[in-house]
Amino acid sequence: MYGFRIVDKLQKIDEDIKQDQLKYHTKRVLVSKEFTFDAAHHLHCYEGKCKNLHGHTYKVVFGLSGYLDDRGLMIDFGEIKEIWKNEIEIHLDHRYLNDTLPPMNTTAENIVVWICEKMTDALKQKERQNQYHGARVEFVRLYETPTSYAEARREWMEFD
Repeated sequence: MYGFRIVDKLQKIDEDIKQDQLKYHTKRVLVSKEFTFDAAHHLHCYEGKCKNLHGHTYKVVFGLSGYLDDRGLMIDFGEIKEIWKNEIEIHLDHRYLNDTLPPMNTTAENIVVWICEKMTDALKQKERQNQYHGARVEFVRLYETPTSYAEARREWMEFD
């Protein structure tokens, strides 16, 4: 039977573990982070409820892949959040999407590709600054409702 135990001693770098042991492997890995935002929009050339102004609580799921740095990190989750906040969310959260996005019908299918492009551009800029190793967007999933989403995948895009 397993019991609860208090750690006696915290592991110390260069004493209990060496710097070159922090990076366990050289394989590509995927990390994922989710965000939500609230926004209003309406659709053009559409006969249905969505032709009227309305809003959603959207959920965005990012799948980002790359190689580990010497610490064993591909990308810090906080850095993904920073990109989201500074590069993407400012155009979406509590906004009228028909005004803040490039000219498009604000369907989930269009918005998810725009989000994917923004994250891809941000990662490429960080890569040029030698911050990440081969970081790329593998997928972006945009939930318009809890049961309905649109997805953009790397292999469907012309990014690489």
